[in-house]
Amino acid sequence: MDVLDVRDPLAVAVTEAIRAGDVPALRELLGAHPGLAAAGIRQEGEAAGTRTLLHIATDWPGHFPSAPETIAVLVAAGADPGARFVGAHAETPLHWAASNDDVAALDALLAAGADIEADGAVIGGGTPLADARGCGQWRAARRLLEHGARTTLQDAATLGLLDRVEAAVAAGPPDAEDLTSAFWGACHGGQLATARYLLAQGAELDRIGYDGMTPLDIAVEAGAEDVVAWLRGQGARGRAESG
Repeated sequence: MDVLDVRDPLAVAVTEAIRAGDVPALRELLGAHPGLAAAGIRQEGEAAGTRTLLHIATDWPGHFPSAPETIAVLVAAGADPGARFVGAHAETPLHWAASNDDVAALDALLAAGADIEADGAVIGGGTPLADARGCGQWRAARRLLEHGARTTLQDAATLGLLDRVEAAVAAGPPDAEDLTSAFWGACHGGQLATARYLLAQGAELDRIGYDGMTPLDIAVEAGAEDVVAWLRGQGARGRAESG
């Protein structure tokens, strides 16, 4: 059993069991269909691609009932915690848990052996931390740090890890693009001290970043009022003002 169509009755049944947190029903299906735990489920059209049952357990919006037990049961039955989505990206289930701020699922996947440094994120092809940081999922980002996740300059800036930012700059001045991306991230994360430091290092005040937003735009969207006030004091402009 390799790949099931999303409309296949077995695919429907196992998906429903996972999303409902019905662990007894899931165990019954896995026992009756050897190889099911390692199967992929293929979907066409919107969100096209092939995902594993662990991807289903961490799919948007996440936080499904009994998720840690579901994950443990699937892995014990042969599911690979490092399996990749096949389609427009190559994210692992851990990327999806991080994107959903699903700390319980994240912990369960790491306990099952998921690679915390797996690449393939939709955010720059990076690690699960890149997805958590880029999607503003701060609980997941902090938990990944607790588990020992490594940080890029932008990760550290967005999360306000000023000591890491300063160490990275001291180790070798980042190029202008990296510096400005880190500054944008600090504004996204509401990290005033880090934003101040990066601007002083030469970051561009009004560089347009993700989704056409300037640092001021993303700080406003994030509700980071102290960063917004400081940016306006520096003469920062939003997308509309930048023309």
